[in-house]
Amino acid sequence: MRCIAIDDEPLALTQITGYISKTPFLELKASCSNAIEAIKFLSQNDVELLFVDINMPGLNGLDFVRSLTKKPLVIFTTAYSEYAIDGFKVDATDYLLKPIGYPDFLHSAEKALRQYKLLQAEKSAEPSYPEFIFVKADYKTVQIAIDKITHIESRSEYLRIYLDSSPAVMTLGNMKSIEESLPVNKFMRVHRSHIVNLQKISSIDRNSIIIGKDYRIPIGEQYKDDFQRYISSHLFAKK
Repeated sequence: MRCIAIDDEPLALTQITGYISKTPFLELKASCSNAIEAIKFLSQNDVELLFVDINMPGLNGLDFVRSLTKKPLVIFTTAYSEYAIDGFKVDATDYLLKPIGYPDFLHSAEKALRQYKLLQAEKSAEPSYPEFIFVKADYKTVQIAIDKITHIESRSEYLRIYLDSSPAVMTLGNMKSIEESLPVNKFMRVHRSHIVNLQKISSIDRNSIIIGKDYRIPIGEQYKDDFQRYISSHLFAKK
């Protein structure tokens, strides 16, 4: 696992980097004396694990981790036990209380390794989808980029595939087969006759989804709960 260590105390930083160097499954990519250095490094490099001191001047470790859009696994290090609860609030893998002995360090590192392997296994189990599909239309075989699809409508034995900035494509097929060809994290069936690209939704008006400026798609009763759960999971609410 690629990792970096961040601590404003030189002796503590030397200790952590030394522990990383003697741990076979860890690879030290950088050591930083403050969070700003770490932000600059992470803007150009990927790592899987951070060892972060919490009590640092300027930007502390907790706020630093909160600021990251792409979050590696995190193990906090600090001399203050009262920070433990705050550390776990930002989904830290573990918390090491200074002075840190190598057995405790190794225990936390192994915990991070197990979590990393679990995350990798989950990713590999996810189905992969192509960036485009081919459909037969007007005696031709047409390539359609998945990300260009705004929504799909079933019309008897045919499907009408609506696209960004291009005319819709009509092809023979059924909803079940094309639904299985589309990424489940981007497309959702919201009606017996409609599939929508979730990223193309402009707004939701009662029981209708608005695509673009004014194209309305009804939300079917049997699909309403799943769609509402999706919206709730992405809803911004001021706390």
